[in-house]
Amino acid sequence: MTDDDTPIHETPIHVDHVGIAVESVEDAAPVLDALGCERLLDDTVDGEFRWVYYSLGNASRIELIEPIAEESFLTAFLERHGPGLHHVTLEVADIDATIEQLDTAGVDVVDRKSYAEWTEAFVSPRNATGTLFQLMEYHEAYTENTEHDPESLYVGGERLSSEK
Repeated sequence: MTDDDTPIHETPIHVDHVGIAVESVEDAAPVLDALGCERLLDDTVDGEFRWVYYSLGNASRIELIEPIAEESFLTAFLERHGPGLHHVTLEVADIDATIEQLDTAGVDVVDRKSYAEWTEAFVSPRNATGTLFQLMEYHEAYTENTEHDPESLYVGGERLSSEK
């Protein structure tokens, strides 16, 4: 918002999930279980890390990420910071428009990658919030390529769209 409460842009954005770095999913899972979280996904990425995705209530998502490689971005993170908040993932309806707005504001966006299921980029944690933000624009293939109920994978039951 600007000083006169005018939105800076019209691109729909919302929090998709928070990612928490842990030494062990098995050790951390009882905390989420006690909070009433439901495990949705348990997967690994390129032999580097395991991610376990949980839902809480009708629109909250939490991701536990555990290193499985001896040396990775996650092992380095845990050595420096210990377990805790790693990133906040924002689902965006239009990643190009979002990145353009961030660039205009002088915010550093790094590591953009496109996959069949989504496109992602990261806002460097060297910003004034000190937080790593992951920007995610889901594609139709994300819904098509899952064994899980697609509605449970999206906050609000469906992916964001820039269409009004």
